[in-house]
Amino acid sequence: MTNGHNGHGAPPILLSIAGFDPSCGAGTAADLKTFAAHGCYGIAAIASLTVQNTQEVETVHNTPSAELRAQLEALAKDCDIAAVKIGMLGNRGNAAAAAEFLDAHKFAHVVLDPVFKSSSGAELLDAGGIKFVSTELLKRVSVITPNIPEAEVLTGLTIKELSDIESAARKLVEMGAHAVIVKGGHLDRAVDILFEAGEMIHLAADKVKVEHTHGTGCAFSSALAAQLASGRSLFEAAALAKAYVTKAIEKGYAIGKGRIPLDHFYRQRIEPPPRGIHEVPQHGLHPAAEPATH
Repeated sequence: MTNGHNGHGAPPILLSIAGFDPSCGAGTAADLKTFAAHGCYGIAAIASLTVQNTQEVETVHNTPSAELRAQLEALAKDCDIAAVKIGMLGNRGNAAAAAEFLDAHKFAHVVLDPVFKSSSGAELLDAGGIKFVSTELLKRVSVITPNIPEAEVLTGLTIKELSDIESAARKLVEMGAHAVIVKGGHLDRAVDILFEAGEMIHLAADKVKVEHTHGTGCAFSSALAAQLASGRSLFEAAALAKAYVTKAIEKGYAIGKGRIPLDHFYRQRIEPPPRGIHEVPQHGLHPAAEPATH
């Protein structure tokens, strides 16, 4: 697809439907940073505005579903969307709006990260929303990426070891999911289980300081959407997304007093501007750029 304005081929356009985290470690901002880190252009519909920092989620203000619908339609009629990533939805009304949107447009790749609680334990989806995700929304997506607590909520199973993760993955497919990746970061070894078309695959990785991070699920599902949009198989996309998140966690640094966000741009090594130097570029294009004459 080419961009009519300059003849350059446009990168894939990816849509995030998620909540906004003002500390930008998770949610919409994490999705957009991850999309950009994968060479894609991110657009976003905000399902919820949260009041949070790295320490906790203080309050949650869900977007009225009519407003979320309007955001989605405005984007869909304007952009050619290559993949959709769904994160925090807040409530049943917004989950239903997302489902209607998927029904209306039939996107090639839809990744659902079923966000129910924040790392600090705040509720991010109401009971009606959880029921809707498990009975309706999971049938409409290409892949669902729950962590262990989310997989337990969705399936009603208790997960203590690897075989339990496999049972949960099978059950999610029985419930209507096309493919499932259960993220095993809550177990001792971070083994993810991918279940697709009757095939169970283990994706192992070294566990890195996951207890104190924030936004790992958002980054994984966004990276997965980016890799799927670029034509990779689910297995390849998952392996690459997992490698990206592992590295981004390793390179993460504290920005506040609480949980540590990922360094989504660890590959780019962008240097911050040097401090204390405020020279205006002398291009002579604008009166303000001229050195002041005394």
